Amino acid sequence: MKSLKILVVVHESLMPPASTEGYTDQQIDEWRTEYDVITHLRAMGHDVRCLGVLDSLTALRSEIAEWKPDVVFNLLEEFNGVVTYDQHVVAFLELLEQPYTGCNPRGLLLSRDKPLSKQLLHYHRIPTPQFAVFPRGRVIRLPAKLRYPLFVKSATEDASLGIAQASVVETPEQLRDRIAFMHEQVKTDALVEDIDSNV
Repeated sequence: MKSLKILVVVHESLMPPASTEGYTDQQIDEWRTEYDVITHLRAMGHDVRCLGVLDSLTALRSEIAEWKPDVVFNLLEEFNGVVTYDQHVVAFLELLEQPYTGCNPRGLLLSRDKPLSKQLLHYHRIPTPQFAVFPRGRVIRLPAKLRYPLFVKSATEDASLGIAQASVVETPEQLRDRIAFMHEQVKTDALVEDIDSNV
């Protein structure tokens, strides 16, 4: 196999050390994926560099221009603390005509926008639970079409952020409280699904 120049792009806080020696399992778990990817790529004979990205693409652009990697191995799941901005980093790579791993910007947009994904599934007659979206900054009006129990989650966050036992609601009062939690604490629109709908 040909040796490639691979630039691994990670969140700045997840830059792994050269070795796991001296770290606790809990510390290692924070950056285990990043460490494993880099270690395995190097073991396969590839020339690997790792770049931490937080809220600027300047270093990424410079690294690509100067080092000219064959591929960017993209492990970013957010940009500037916003999970829906990861699509813009990938769009930036496309503008640079830089090959990269993972999903393209359109796929990331669809995967991060749960209501849009559900609308697409519904359009193509793929069964999905009945749902309603409650945008931030608007008066909460409860639709009659949803039947309890309901499940409340963020319309855009991933990794179960904001999901707890209280996400399953049985009454209009619980529903209002959980939607307010999503708006105020998670700071996203709320997606509410009918748990018992025939899917």
